Amino acid sequence: MSPAQANPARARGRFITFEGIDGAGKSTQARRLAEALRARGATVRLTREPGGSPGAEEIRRLLVEGPAERWSGETEVLLFTAARRDHLERTIRPALAAGEVVISDRFADSTRVYQGAARGELRKLVDRLHSDLIGLEPDLTFILDMDAAPALARGLARRSGEDRFEDLGAGFQDRLRAGFRDLAREFPDRCRLIDAGRDVDVIAGEIAEIALMDKARTI
Repeated sequence: MSPAQANPARARGRFITFEGIDGAGKSTQARRLAEALRARGATVRLTREPGGSPGAEEIRRLLVEGPAERWSGETEVLLFTAARRDHLERTIRPALAAGEVVISDRFADSTRVYQGAARGELRKLVDRLHSDLIGLEPDLTFILDMDAAPALARGLARRSGEDRFEDLGAGFQDRLRAGFRDLAREFPDRCRLIDAGRDVDVIAGEIAEIALMDKARTI
């Protein structure tokens, strides 16, 4: 059975995600890849999590604003899953069915690491909810990897007002980095670990090359 037959929700489109610690450059590189693929004629839907649909954007504010201790790990898992389900229904599935390339700044891997590993060892709960309510994995995932200290400083310097996870401190970011590196080893078929401590243009060029090679390999 082909991947398309096994997963009809993405039979016509292609799903690419960006993951990594806060401040690693995911949003910038997701945008750069979208631009590169559009320049080659692809129809691209650039989205993000939490968010990416009207309902999910409302839930986003609950998750990324306010004090760091606002929610327990279990409550975060439920909120992220609710936002992801709306994102899946309203944005991701329709775009894939229309043959678009969907590029998302974060998806389920973030919940696997943030809540599943670094916020109380809730991975079994995360995986069970994902299996029951989401049931979709990316075709290709870029994990942007860099030292936690400069990434955290970069994230806090944005002063976006969405600093709830950054406010958990450098130790939390170190645990996240380790979690994402473990994830790359867990899912080697779709995850590509990218050195995010380099020049932005160099990173963007490497990612675009990998994305194009992966497309040729999976067609």
